[in-house]
Amino acid sequence: MTIKTIVFDAYGTLFDVNGAARIASAEPGGEALARNWEEIAQNWRIKQLEYTWLRAITGNHIDFAHVTADALTWTMEKAGLDSPELRARLLALYDTLPAYPEVREVLADLKAKDRNVAILSNGTPEMLDRAVESAGIGASLDAVLSVEEVGVYKPDARVYDLVQARFGGNKDEVLFVTSNFWDVAGATGYGFITAWVNRTDQPRDRLWSRPTHVLPDLSHVPDFA
Repeated sequence: MTIKTIVFDAYGTLFDVNGAARIASAEPGGEALARNWEEIAQNWRIKQLEYTWLRAITGNHIDFAHVTADALTWTMEKAGLDSPELRARLLALYDTLPAYPEVREVLADLKAKDRNVAILSNGTPEMLDRAVESAGIGASLDAVLSVEEVGVYKPDARVYDLVQARFGGNKDEVLFVTSNFWDVAGATGYGFITAWVNRTDQPRDRLWSRPTHVLPDLSHVPDFA
């Protein structure tokens, strides 16, 4: 079956989730992060994802902006950081996370192939709009889909339904690209063709589905479209 639609996860796939802590650590006022910004970024991300999963399981949904802020509050408390100014700066930077170097070229290449290109993300529409604008990739996207349309986080199947509702076609005409293995499991189990972007050569998680393709970065995605 020909791939007609390529859908990307946003955070960790298109946008570098470590970027906020890395940038803040090099700015005036970010000196407290200089020695352990990588640990801060990792703990923030882990807690952020844990909160989405727990809220999806229990039906206690709040949007991703609140989840991200709550996860940062926990992370800063764990690290012994008590700075409202630093917290505000980190949250502001999260809205304009840097895109990975190959992102703009890959998306433009896919659009030149006349494919549908979209984002499907846990992020709120407002967060995603700011990230897309900051990265300068809006012209290459046909849709930016947020879980807020269904009020539950990935990997709930209702989120992947948004792709079918927007573009139609068969599930095996969709290539879903993500750096998160749990998202791979959800999308593969749903019926999409999947690509796991394994930038740091991690072992695969032992979940219910495996990716169709495993890639070191996004540069190979157009090969499958």
